[in-house]
Amino acid sequence: MLLQPYSPVRLSNSPGIQMDANLQSMHVGAVMRKVKSRTWKKQRYFRLQDDCATIWYKSKKAGNAHSTFSISDVEAIREGHQSEVLLSIAGEFPADRCFTLVFRGRRNNLDLVAESAEEAQSWVKGMRKLIESLENMDEQEKLDQWISDWFKKADKNGDGRMNFKEVRDLLKMMNMDMNEDHSQSGTLEDDEFVLFYKMLTQREEVNKIFQEYSSDGQTLSLRDLEEFLREGQLEQERVQEHAMELIERYEPSDTAKTRQAMTIDGFLMYLLSSEGSVFKPAMQQLYQDMSQPLCHYFISSSHNTYLMGDQFRGSSSVEAYIRALKRGCRCVEVDSWDGPNGEPVVYHGHTFTSKILFRDVITVIGNYAFKTSQYPVILSIENHCSVEQQRTMALHLTRILGDKLLRNTLEGKAYSGLPSPEDLKGKILLKGKKIGGLEESLSGVVEDSLAAEVSDEDDAAEIDEENDIVRRRPKKSKQRLSKELSDCVVYCKSVRFNSFKHSSVHSKFYEISSFTESKAKKHIKDAGAEFVHHNARQLTRVYPNGIRTDSSNFNPQEMWNAGCQIVALNVQTASTEMDLNDGLFSQNGRCGYVLKPAFMRSMEKQFDPDHPETQDGYSPAWRRKEYAVISGQQLPKVNLKEGSIVDPLVRLEIHGVLKDQAKQETRYIDNNGFNPVWRETLKFTIHVPELALVRFVVEDHDKTSKNDFIGQYTLPFSCIQQGYRHIHLLSKDGTSIPPSSLFVHIRIKEGT
Repeated sequence: MLLQPYSPVRLSNSPGIQMDANLQSMHVGAVMRKVKSRTWKKQRYFRLQDDCATIWYKSKKAGNAHSTFSISDVEAIREGHQSEVLLSIAGEFPADRCFTLVFRGRRNNLDLVAESAEEAQSWVKGMRKLIESLENMDEQEKLDQWISDWFKKADKNGDGRMNFKEVRDLLKMMNMDMNEDHSQSGTLEDDEFVLFYKMLTQREEVNKIFQEYSSDGQTLSLRDLEEFLREGQLEQERVQEHAMELIERYEPSDTAKTRQAMTIDGFLMYLLSSEGSVFKPAMQQLYQDMSQPLCHYFISSSHNTYLMGDQFRGSSSVEAYIRALKRGCRCVEVDSWDGPNGEPVVYHGHTFTSKILFRDVITVIGNYAFKTSQYPVILSIENHCSVEQQRTMALHLTRILGDKLLRNTLEGKAYSGLPSPEDLKGKILLKGKKIGGLEESLSGVVEDSLAAEVSDEDDAAEIDEENDIVRRRPKKSKQRLSKELSDCVVYCKSVRFNSFKHSSVHSKFYEISSFTESKAKKHIKDAGAEFVHHNARQLTRVYPNGIRTDSSNFNPQEMWNAGCQIVALNVQTASTEMDLNDGLFSQNGRCGYVLKPAFMRSMEKQFDPDHPETQDGYSPAWRRKEYAVISGQQLPKVNLKEGSIVDPLVRLEIHGVLKDQAKQETRYIDNNGFNPVWRETLKFTIHVPELALVRFVVEDHDKTSKNDFIGQYTLPFSCIQQGYRHIHLLSKDGTSIPPSSLFVHIRIKEGT
């Protein structure tokens, strides 16, 4: 017989959400205008699906064709004219009818215009409620929701029942294979279906660990749990207190709680929580000393921030600045050129990228600079403007940014060195050319203008469209710098680099030099230790070679190994390099600043990244890390072809100094992306753990071509928790893909 399947917990039934008037209105649906440009405004019918987790929409002319997107794909809602597209139609539609859905990752936003202000508010409030509800779900609820979503997709005829073929198709969708002989009747009986659901969510490898530590085979007593924390999680401090806290926090059974015990359900909830994550919770918070000079920190940085795509034909957009700042970038780049009507524009000069107004860029930076982090933002100005339009730039900077723009040295900090991120909280600093130095500025003796090369990046390239080749742009001639713009530069005066010897004698602490990746690599190879010393005194910026017309990225790890602070990447491009960047800055509250190791901040110590053994006081200590890759859970499909199932393998990569770089991988598992089990141990020896990043990569093995990417997670070596841990995987875009995870056991051994 066919049956009504057992239904996992649904979002609409979860205690965290109640159907209110806004959600009911969304469920009924509404006709709204989808806006792509000033001229492209099409009516679409939008409706919230019964699951309260999906938005369905279609055009009147599309027949049965429709589209959907998941609420979980939406990061935020912006009300009013808060996008370039909606600003362009501001005269046609009032702000109270307009809103923008901001998607996670690098997906384009959705700009909408409702028929009335009331309707817009219903959707804005309703969407925010749904997003908040999703964000508050625990890992078990996310798993239930994930399985529920797949059930609906597999129930092709929509009758709410599941026959054997639909169950088999469901398993294939969920990355599992199923034997044809599983059911003789071709259907699942009622009790079989409940067992089937339990089978899907059963974690045999977790149950085995639970049984190993349980003295009665049913629960973990307080003493059992303490033993697990000491032996399994390798904890040493506050063990009994921590065990009591875990029972109180994660045990769902009140009966077990009163007995100070933990059931298998509570045990799994703990392991899936942030406390059971591979990342030390304390290091996800702001934990570092933020009172040291700016040059003592790695600073999350973006190159050609205005670009949404490639370096020649990509579109320029203020949205790119919003995305960079919201992901924690603290240094963004603004390429300014003379524009029409006396208004400077921002674009990649000598290319076919689109142009945006300088004042719009500064407005957006002012609005979003401190939403993610309160620590200072550096505007790296590439100035190609005439003196007249430079004055306009200075006017926009001072009028729009107001007190946020740092115009003067901080009291008591004029000559003593760079101020700290803590000193500069809430401030925006301009990096650019300056007439004279801080000394002249303070004494008031400054020329009106200066003949200089007012831009740093002379290694750019341009396109020869006729021959479709890239050629180097000729060196720019010197032009004058306006005093008004010069006065906006305080602690980040751009200067051309001469040599490390010259810098050690003549450079000022407030000067900053920029290097292409190639020049930086050469300096590291020729004089690594001197480069580290240089970066202990003052700021350095490294940016991609001009030949990277596809907006690809260089390896930032090499630059961090030399202490370079501002390593500017094309954040719009998903890549291993951006994974490393996101991994480094995932610590310290994601504030965009990470304190460099002590041996890179001291002028007394000597550290050569290519030869760490030459470091002063170096002892040949090492840390051997053993990673037991146990299992994977609910890995996403990479090939949407019907019947396709992944053959996953796990690769571990160590990124750090040359001596530490290594990678190893497990075997692949045939036809199982739902709950593959490897039980393989990978071992690494790390000599400079302070600079090491660890990247977990899951790929779909392919015998005939390159493996397909499934998911990854990158974090600093110093932030890793030992013991049994879950690694919650991220997509190529760096967004979460719940409930996909790896389950590992990590052990660190120290030696000499």
